[in-house]
Amino acid sequence: MRLGLLGHAGGDVGGLGRAAEFLLNRARVHRAVYLGGDAALDRAVAAWARKLVGDDPSDEASWRRGVDVALDGTPDDIDRFVATERARHRLKCLETLPEAGARTVEMVGDRVAVLIYDKALLEEEDIVAANLLCYGKSDGPLVKKIGSRWFVTPGPIGCKDGGLAVLDDDKDDITVTIYDEAGNASHTEALTMQRTSKMRVLGGS
Repeated sequence: MRLGLLGHAGGDVGGLGRAAEFLLNRARVHRAVYLGGDAALDRAVAAWARKLVGDDPSDEASWRRGVDVALDGTPDDIDRFVATERARHRLKCLETLPEAGARTVEMVGDRVAVLIYDKALLEEEDIVAANLLCYGKSDGPLVKKIGSRWFVTPGPIGCKDGGLAVLDDDKDDITVTIYDEAGNASHTEALTMQRTSKMRVLGGS
């Protein structure tokens, strides 16, 4: 599982789109979540989709394009259609928090991560349940362990040495890598933490 994190765009929709493109196409994350608490990612994804397939990037229009290329397209046209539709479909891996005050809970491997825009809005039950707390409202990137929990923020889009991050649970510990807007890795750290205990339910005789 590779989970991408996008920092607050601060109105830089173009920069957010480039950061999202890096996470999908170069960092090869399975999903990416925008921690900005606004609708900037929706605008960035819409612009990206129109660049790929034209003015109507909807699923319905995809069926119409498919029919047209099947009837009149060359083999090269069909190959291009398949490639662009795959790229359009991959945009669904980009997600945003429901609203500025909302949080989502993710499982990263067998660890619990709480994702929120403003960490000041975290409640006690959020903190108690989480191994990892990721937030978007910050002046710069930060990876810090407090007690048994890790706090991670990629920093805002376009900030020095940050703006996006990747959580990777390929190994025993989650690894976080912070990237700047150009896709250069500025910091990598293993987030050593206690694993969530697993329960085994035995069936009755």
